[in-house]
Amino acid sequence: MSGLTRSACEARDAADPLARFRDRFDLPAGLVYLDGNSLGAAPRATAARLEAVVRREWGGDLIRSWVANGWIDLPVRVGDKIARLVGAAPGEVIVADSTSVNLFKLLAAAVAMRPGRKTVLTEDGNFPTDVYVAQGLLGLLGGRVVLRRADAARLVDAIDDDTAVVMLTHVDYRSGRVHDLAAVTAAAHAKGALILWDLSHSTGAVPVALGAAGADLAVGCGYKYLNGGPGAPAFLYVARRHQDAARQPLSGWMGHARPFDFEDDYRPHAGIIRQLCGTPSVLAIAALEEGVDILLEADMAALRAKSVALTSLFIDLVDQECAGLGFAVASPREAARRGSQVALTHAHGYAIVQALIGRGVIGDFRTPDILRFGFAPLYVRHVDVWDAVATLREIMVAEAWNRPEFHVRAAVT
Repeated sequence: MSGLTRSACEARDAADPLARFRDRFDLPAGLVYLDGNSLGAAPRATAARLEAVVRREWGGDLIRSWVANGWIDLPVRVGDKIARLVGAAPGEVIVADSTSVNLFKLLAAAVAMRPGRKTVLTEDGNFPTDVYVAQGLLGLLGGRVVLRRADAARLVDAIDDDTAVVMLTHVDYRSGRVHDLAAVTAAAHAKGALILWDLSHSTGAVPVALGAAGADLAVGCGYKYLNGGPGAPAFLYVARRHQDAARQPLSGWMGHARPFDFEDDYRPHAGIIRQLCGTPSVLAIAALEEGVDILLEADMAALRAKSVALTSLFIDLVDQECAGLGFAVASPREAARRGSQVALTHAHGYAIVQALIGRGVIGDFRTPDILRFGFAPLYVRHVDVWDAVATLREIMVAEAWNRPEFHVRAAVT
């Protein structure tokens, strides 16, 4: 490669204030992992934490651990830690369920909090599960509230006096485009609507300030940049001013005011705890806490700066080394409008991603033609970016992507 050199990337890594965090993760030697925006790497401390929970707490203390080892407090304790990552106050975030379930709960609460308004507004191309959840909920409401979509560029203008809630993903899962969270929140409020943010591709890599923006509601997942493990529990946020009014529909016993009184009728708990439903998954939340704790040791400004540096480097190198090979950059080139991922498009995107994986460079594919690469700032290095683009060029020049096995669609892409 001409221009920027691999040794220059090594020098950047040597000066990286976050470099020490890479050794906190299990990363196979010789692998370039650029898929932390889909599944974060495993913290080294997680295995020991889970062994302690299984052997000492569950195995030794058994059911006494709900109190003796603080199991019952895990959703609130870890929620308060995540609150620090998303600019929320203590008591405004709780760990529970999956992102989809939490979205259902908060969307139902939001619609009920705006009686008489008949529209849930989202953008074209929003993350499909968010749309599916909305469709399922609104179907249960018998058509009294409808889902409306608008082009992202005209979304603010589409908010009107009939909008009950605006439901958006902060960082687009395909392109990595970032919404102006504060501006869109203010626009929704100006029309009397609530706003519900999905922070799944933001938390842990992109600064989020829910409180400062005056956001109403939010959800997010635990297995991407929070490194909580496959299927890790999600989290939800309810601004304190809404907590008494936001009555979620899944009124399970853990959201009850006094769950161990076993009353015949439901009484919601005060505050964020009413957003719980069933018994918390202790092993899963313990694993999530290890990933969250590592992030809390890092400076968010440094995380964002490195994220910008890595994604910008990737785009520059693709421009330099892969010109004329059929790629286009689908992510915003302006760093402020880009999350911690870069999307390329190519007519043979799926096969190219499979060829990269075969060479030890892990990204993923999103239909119809998107090659997606995530740059988790805690463990991705500048030399990883160099090596990824070098491998990409080699695959394209040699047409190695055109081997038959790389065209076979797997169940997970």
